[in-house]
Amino acid sequence: MAENLPEFWKSKVIGQSGNCNIKILKMDGQQIPDETHDYNEALIVIRGEMFLRVEGEKIQVSEGEMYLALAGIPHAVAEGSHGTLMIIDPVGS
Repeated sequence: MAENLPEFWKSKVIGQSGNCNIKILKMDGQQIPDETHDYNEALIVIRGEMFLRVEGEKIQVSEGEMYLALAGIPHAVAEGSHGTLMIIDPVGS
């Protein structure tokens, strides 16, 4: 499903569970600047790997692993992240 998305780094809602969206997106190796949300966000690598920068620390999230980006904490995607990412966050975010 992610391979058919027209753009990298643009998520698509593929379902909902309770009050949460389930989204997918394609990662293409480029870095993405800091983001901060007022909600927790689950980042699950379905295929490939993702590198994050969180509070000065570089974090690797491998295929099949999840990182919970906590509300109010800036996080950025570092260069080299590639594959398919699933995001779970609140409806309306």
